[in-house]
Amino acid sequence: MKLYAERGFDETTVAEIAREAGLTERTFFRHFADKREVLFSGAAHLQELMVGAVRNAPADAPPMDAVAAGVEAAATVLQDRNYSRMRQALIAKSPILQERELIKMASLAAAFADALRQRGVREPGASVTAEAGIAVFRISFERWVLGADQRDFLGLILETFEELKLSVSRR
Repeated sequence: MKLYAERGFDETTVAEIAREAGLTERTFFRHFADKREVLFSGAAHLQELMVGAVRNAPADAPPMDAVAAGVEAAATVLQDRNYSRMRQALIAKSPILQERELIKMASLAAAFADALRQRGVREPGASVTAEAGIAVFRISFERWVLGADQRDFLGLILETFEELKLSVSRR
């Protein structure tokens, strides 16, 4: 992050990252496919945690509540606002990183929909609910990272889900 913040993503080389970390380039490539993956290395763990929470929601939980449990689980991992701000600023400046972020969100939405189908939710309900949950996640994360106030991520997730419920119930 230090190198990316100082030099920018595009200008930072794998050799510089490896040197800064006290590694050889060969060791770097044992752990990461490329320099993008440094910023996305926790994505698989985060997805497992979130999808696991959807799967483990109470059997009688409505689909949106199961998805809410998955989104809320992210707040247990994403707690370092300063790191998240720096990471998001890098992503905002790089089309390559934006594409990778979109792929990550699409993968998470597909995994949520699959978990909902396993819970017996039919289509298109599973996909619509999964996508709504991802929208809540993205909007809450953006508010947390870019917001001037110091509210925590979980609080923003809960507030955003309430806004979604209110907007759906209004006629």
